[in-house]
Formats: sequence, C-alpha cells, structure tokens
Amino acid sequence: MRICVVGYGAIAEKHMEAFSAIDGVHPRVLVGRRKEPAAQFASKWGFDNYALDLEEALDDDSVDAVVITSPNELHAEQTARSLKAGKHVLLEIPMALNLSDAERITELSRHLGLRLMIAHTMRYFPAIQEVPRRVANGELKIHHMVGFLGLFRRSNVTSAGNPRSWTDNLLWHFGAHMVDIALWTTGNSRAETISCRFGPVHPTQGIMDLSLSMALPSGELFTLAQSYNVHQFRWRMTFIGEENTLDFDMGALYDSDGTIIIPQRSITDLHEQNREFVEAVREGRDPAITGEDVLPAMRILQEAQRQAEASLVKP
Repeated sequence: MRICVVGYGAIAEKHMEAFSAIDGVHPRVLVGRRKEPAAQFASKWGFDNYALDLEEALDDDSVDAVVITSPNELHAEQTARSLKAGKHVLLEIPMALNLSDAERITELSRHLGLRLMIAHTMRYFPAIQEVPRRVANGELKIHHMVGFLGLFRRSNVTSAGNPRSWTDNLLWHFGAHMVDIALWTTGNSRAETISCRFGPVHPTQGIMDLSLSMALPSGELFTLAQSYNVHQFRWRMTFIGEENTLDFDMGALYDSDGTIIIPQRSITDLHEQNREFVEAVREGRDPAITGEDVLPAMRILQEAQRQAEASLVKP
C-alpha cells in the first residue's frame, strides 16, 4: 500500500511510527504547506517525494490511501477531494467541524465504495476498552461519566514548543473524543437534554473553555469540562458505577482504591489503529471506526455548538 500523508505535525510523526512497523506500507508522497519542513519530514520518513499542493499528490495513480493530519478546518474538504480521486482515507479527528460535512463525506465514501476510517484513537486505549468490556459482561452498571481534558493554549505552540498557525477546535476535536467514548462505552447512539456553554472568547485563540452535559437514553449521565487554560496537560474520565468507580488517567485505568487495573500506555500509540486501517483496505471491508460510527457523536456536538453559540459571553 502506497500512502500519502497530509501534514507534518506531531500526530503525523506518530502515524509514521505506526505505519513504519506495518509490512508493505510505502510512504509515497508527503503534502505540506511549507517547503522546508515538508522536505525534512519527507526525508526523515523515506517518502519518495513531497508536494505543497494536495491535488499534485492526488494525481499520483500509485497512491492507494491518504492519511489526513492537517488543521481541523481542512479535514472534511481534503477528505472529499481524496475520495473523489479514488483514494481510501484515514482521517484524524475531528472528521468535520459540523454535522453536514461529516454526513457528506460519510455518504461520499459509501457512494464511491472507498474505505473511510476516523481516528477516534481513544477506542484503542486498553484502559478505555476495559470499561465497555465490563459493561457488556454485566460487571459494571454505569450511572455517571465525568470527563476532563485540559491543555495550555494561551500561547499557541506545538508539543515541541514551536509556534503554530492554528488551534485544535476545543469542542469538535477534543469534545468529539469524549462524547464518542460516552456513547461507545454504554452502547448508546443518541443523547437527551444536551447542554453546552462556552467561556469568554480569547481575542486570538477563540474558545478556551467549555462545559457540556447530557443524559443518555439508558439512564447514564455524562458531564464534561475542557479548557485551554490548564498549565499541565490532563486527560481523565471517571466511570461511576454501582460495582466500582473506574478512573481513566492519561492512559492508565484505576479502581476506586487507586489500584492499577490497566497499566499506562502511550495515548499517542497508533500502531493497532493504523494496522486496522491497512488490513481493512487490503481485505475490502469496513474498518473498525467508520464515518457512520462517529455520526452519533457529531450530532450531539452540532446541538452543543448551537446552544453554546447562543449563550456566548462577548469579550
């Protein structure tokens, strides 16, 4: 399989670490916005060439699949262009910044008979996978899920400390992770009584804080807080159940006594996820996380966006 990767940031590095461990995957072309970093990334990972325009890469008939790791606002359009060019797509989260675009690219992948996998990587965390396993086996009846994610983005730099020209959408990127896990863990495909509020808008960074809550048809509650004002990266989710309270914390899972249930594993380990994409393409089947699988979370986020915008606090 010959791949085109769009983007050369931190998550693109993790994708290449994963693909480099899969036999038969060949890095064909890297697409970037600036010549020097694109050339450096392409050289480091052994791409045949690089391009500064996606169309140039899509015109390459030898490219089988496109891996999109570009800024959030480009995801849906670049996916549509890639599918129309006959390429399978592994798409970084979020699949789009609105429900309409998410539905559009999902329908397009089906119409063209191409594989579209969404990188909802939390579903591959062993510490998260243990929770729906317990739920399915009747070992845990969840009453409330509480999520928190915080980063520091008042200074917009990459994880390596370099300046960046865009910021991950707090609701549609990180909120998509957490809302999807609440649905996936409990086996729900919709939510009720959704409520969402944004904090004051930062003059350059946009939305920096949000609060979201919802009730699920099967009775569970979900509460989420996210912020770009947190000085140390935190990613947590607490599953409050009758039998136990389980805490996911930065890749590990603990019980209510603080005992480790699942040891910590890197939250940027993409090996299993990317292998699933490659195998799905090779076998001509749906990948584990299709566009349809993610649309329930996108519907919730669309309603959350509507509510939050209606109540925005003006600077």
